[in-house]
Amino acid sequence: MECVQGLFKLSNLSQESLDLISCMKGPGSFTGLRIGFSTAKGIAMALEIPYISIPTLDCMAYPFSNWPGLILPLIDAKKGCFFSALYRGSSGPGKARSVPASPPLQLTGYSDLSPDLIVDMVEKIRLSPDEPLFLTGPGAELFLSRLSSYSISNQTILAHDYNRGRAWELLEISKNVNIKERKEIDLSPVYIRKSDAELNKSR
Repeated sequence: MECVQGLFKLSNLSQESLDLISCMKGPGSFTGLRIGFSTAKGIAMALEIPYISIPTLDCMAYPFSNWPGLILPLIDAKKGCFFSALYRGSSGPGKARSVPASPPLQLTGYSDLSPDLIVDMVEKIRLSPDEPLFLTGPGAELFLSRLSSYSISNQTILAHDYNRGRAWELLEISKNVNIKERKEIDLSPVYIRKSDAELNKSR
């Protein structure tokens, strides 16, 4: 909340000037998602304004919508795995415009996979062996470092800003959402994986 208050002060905006609260819904860390969701929902309910959530991987893929190939955002899920989803950009100049014409096409669901299974997924979906793969997200560099034994690494490009936040993308996607059709105040984050506490309880 101190960060939120700091942003209000920096932008010279008041809470009353807001008409929408948007939050990334995951996948991600359990604690981070809970804090983000509870904070965003609390502000939205207090101000009586709409609240929506956007998948985190969608936000990471969005700025590369015009990339002429596959887009793979990655988050380190620990335990040797990565949260990911595969997208395909539209045929374009190979560079993301400041505002993409349309979001990239999502080709898979949100997954929690090891690098070798992600490689298998990419190879099955690739239109040709030469179709380029664009890596982004905070887990991209770690994932790339584990690809030395795979041929996929020869056609793989790492985003220069892979590790930065995606607040701008969150806002751009949110602006194109039909708020009246989204009733999300009671929804939970996208976890994909059970927490260690849940796993230990089931043993």
